[in-house]
Amino acid sequence: MEYIVIKCGGSIVDQLPQAFYKNIAQIQQSKKVKPIIVHGGGALISSRLKQMNVATTFVNGLRVTTSEVLDVVEMVLSGSVNKQIVRNIMQEGVSAFGMSGIDGNLLHANKAEYAKDLGYVGDIDQVNVELLKNVMAQGFIPVVSPIAIGKEGQRYNVNADTAAAAIAQALQAKLCFISDIPGIYVEENGEKTTLHYTDKAQIESLIKTKVIQGGMIPKVKAALTALAANVPEVSIVNGMDANALPCFVDGKEVGTRIRLEEASHV
Repeated sequence: MEYIVIKCGGSIVDQLPQAFYKNIAQIQQSKKVKPIIVHGGGALISSRLKQMNVATTFVNGLRVTTSEVLDVVEMVLSGSVNKQIVRNIMQEGVSAFGMSGIDGNLLHANKAEYAKDLGYVGDIDQVNVELLKNVMAQGFIPVVSPIAIGKEGQRYNVNADTAAAAIAQALQAKLCFISDIPGIYVEENGEKTTLHYTDKAQIESLIKTKVIQGGMIPKVKAALTALAANVPEVSIVNGMDANALPCFVDGKEVGTRIRLEEASHV
């Protein structure tokens, strides 16, 4: 069976048109490929933290997660955002199953090596693939919030891009990052142009020159990690475009496709 992991950026969950969820339903109904949704919730988390007067900061696009912040992150991701996505999918006549990485020990993590100054931020070291497959075998689309469980029951906030890449790696699935832009932009002759293809060397150069920055950094790094672990395909596409997701599934040129080795740059 072929799988596709679709990662929805938390900043655009509220903006995604219903056509996006209709596309997911059509993918499920085609029975050619089984979709798994992984989502973030950054914008709503920041809003809730502000409402509750809980301080929050970022380092290289990753949220510093104290115990107090983690309570809010879990509430928003596994509650509000997760169930919103489940409802939207179900409106299209297919079944969805909301779950966090804690449920059924779906995502097991250790404290991330780079997280010295990030608090309870984790790196996934194990994905419960059988649980995902069992959920899908019952006809459900898994909708996963990236809260993971570690040793002695410690919860970890996991970057949603990283979580999606880990699940794609475990299933050897195609990976599609849904964004509110058509892909990675570069500037040519004073005009912004979308890179239809890019590779590891160019990505590292674009990070160094700060063309790629903020939340796009963990996204492209997760893509490269997934590709190195034999994930067959990774792309960043515009979820606001009703045709983008079907085009990705059909293998057509859309958004920015990321490769490890040298690609033809546009």
